[in-house]
Amino acid sequence: MTTLVGSLFSAGCSVFGYRGDTETPHYDVVDRIGDVTIRRYAARLAADTVVDTPDVIDARQQGFKRLAGYIFGGNTTKTEIAMTAPVAQSTQKIEMTAPVSQTRTGAGWRIRFFLPSRFNRANAPQPNDDRVVLQELPPETFAVLRFSNSRSEAAVREHTAALEQALAGSRWQPSGAPVAWFYDPPWTLPFLRRNEVAIPVHQTSETPQP
Repeated sequence: MTTLVGSLFSAGCSVFGYRGDTETPHYDVVDRIGDVTIRRYAARLAADTVVDTPDVIDARQQGFKRLAGYIFGGNTTKTEIAMTAPVAQSTQKIEMTAPVSQTRTGAGWRIRFFLPSRFNRANAPQPNDDRVVLQELPPETFAVLRFSNSRSEAAVREHTAALEQALAGSRWQPSGAPVAWFYDPPWTLPFLRRNEVAIPVHQTSETPQP
């Protein structure tokens, strides 16, 4: 992980990688299936980049670096991120948020950073890098399974399979591709990490099985 990417988290975290008061997207829990939560997210704004590489870890690193460039001032208003202290000369500040999202697309891997809730399409600074695109996300419902420790491709596959199995036979059915969400800096102690796999879902009219 590059120094630039690591600095996204360092000012707001302890040596253990604690994320502190980092903002996360608001959601309402509308149902539970064992360890799986069904969450309803409001509309939100994200910065996206797609990395064309078959290696999931390399894609994550490249994507983080591009998004770091955007939130560290690589945008039309030279807005810089605010951590624990104001950044000199910045006209606005983009606070750290979590999670960073990763999902496979036909063109590679999409890495996504959710902007703080105070930003919308009208007031968010535009990226200077044309590989970074702002996306308005509609309200969505996700089935989410949380896990800690490894966030390797194998670990994501394992927990995604467990999530899909939990949904089978329930009243919640997949309506899109799985996505992985990572909340913590890379140096966080593995057992303290908050990782999640999520699948967009819709509710069927069928009565769930007992």
